[in-house]
Amino acid sequence: MTDGGEESQGRSSATQNGRRSGTVDESKRATLKRFAAAGAAAPFARLGGDDADAGESDARDAIIGYLTSTPGAHFSKLRDDLGLGTGETQHHVKRLVADDVLDSRRDGDYRRFYPADQFSPFEQVALGYLRRSTPRGMMLQLLQDPDATGAALASDLGVSRATVSNHAAELENAGLLSRADGYTLERPETLITLVVRYADSFDAGAVSFAAGADELLRYEP
Repeated sequence: MTDGGEESQGRSSATQNGRRSGTVDESKRATLKRFAAAGAAAPFARLGGDDADAGESDARDAIIGYLTSTPGAHFSKLRDDLGLGTGETQHHVKRLVADDVLDSRRDGDYRRFYPADQFSPFEQVALGYLRRSTPRGMMLQLLQDPDATGAALASDLGVSRATVSNHAAELENAGLLSRADGYTLERPETLITLVVRYADSFDAGAVSFAAGADELLRYEP
C-alpha cells in the first residue's frame, strides 16, 4: 500500500518541454552540478574519476550527493528531482548498487536507495516510512505525544480513523510501532535522530519538529 500524499512521481512540464524542443536544460545542469559536488566529496563515493565520460561521472556523483541528503528516496523521486531519464537513472543506480556504493530496499510499490553501509535495516525501513506523508505525520505526533489515540491522530492529520488504523498496521508489520497498548513507537530515540538529521528533506512539519527536538531528549540521571 502506498501513501497518496507521498512525493509526486510526475515530471514537470517545463522539463518535458525543454527536452521536446531540444534546448539545453540549464536548470537540470545546475542541479546535477550541485549534487555532484556533494557526491564527489562523500566518503563512500568509490566511482567517478575513472569514467571516460564526464557526464556519466557527474550523473553518478549527483545521485550519490542527492542520496546523502535524502536517504530512502524512491526511484521516481530520485529520477525526477535530478531531471534524469528513466533509462539513465536505471543504468547509474544499477552500477552503484553493484559496486556497493548504494543499498536498495523494496518498499511496497517503491524501490528506495540509501548510501551503502550507512544505515541499519531498522533505520532504512524507518526512513522509507518517514518519506510517506501520513506515516510521517503519525510518527511525529506520537514522538511528541506518546499517549495520542487513533482518533486524535486522525483529527490532527485531517484523515479518517480508518486511514490511521491502516497505516498503524503497516507500521506495526514493519517493526516501527506496537499496538499492544495503544500506539507505541519502537526505538523513538532513533526515529528522532533520523528526523532531526534529515528534516530538510521531509517537510515543514519535520523542520518544526526538529527545532524543538532537544526537549524530547532530556537527560534524566
